[in-house]
Amino acid sequence: MKVKEGKKAPDFTLLDQDGKEHTLSGYRRQWMLLYFYPKDDTAGCTKEACGIRDAFPGFKKSKAVVLGVSTDGTKSHKKFAEKYDLPFTLLADEDKKVVNLYDVWKLKKFMGREYMGTIRTSFLISPEGVIVKRYEQINPEKHAEEVLTDLATK
Repeated sequence: MKVKEGKKAPDFTLLDQDGKEHTLSGYRRQWMLLYFYPKDDTAGCTKEACGIRDAFPGFKKSKAVVLGVSTDGTKSHKKFAEKYDLPFTLLADEDKKVVNLYDVWKLKKFMGREYMGTIRTSFLISPEGVIVKRYEQINPEKHAEEVLTDLATK
């Protein structure tokens, strides 16, 4: 079932790059960008993360939390966050429960090969925990600015 705009964001609990537990509902009363990405330290994922990093002052000004989620582990996340000086939280979904819950774990095709993987997808979540926008077919380099533009109109 596709997680839709206008519906409550499904709650979950995951560990971050430092092994600290985060629950989505713990961030209520704040705007949030919840973004799902395929893999730490790959070209598109690095562009997206660094774009968010570079635009992070805008997220702070909007009082918006940023949580990145991939199926990589906490050690991989820590290395990725430190390498690129990422100022936001990365969550490890190694058992793929959350990517399945948000319906972003799909069949992908690359160079004639089919495999299961995370489809780059983001959700803008209101302080009440409602999904106000689902972003698909994301341009990794421009995504942060797109979200900040949407936040400015809220």
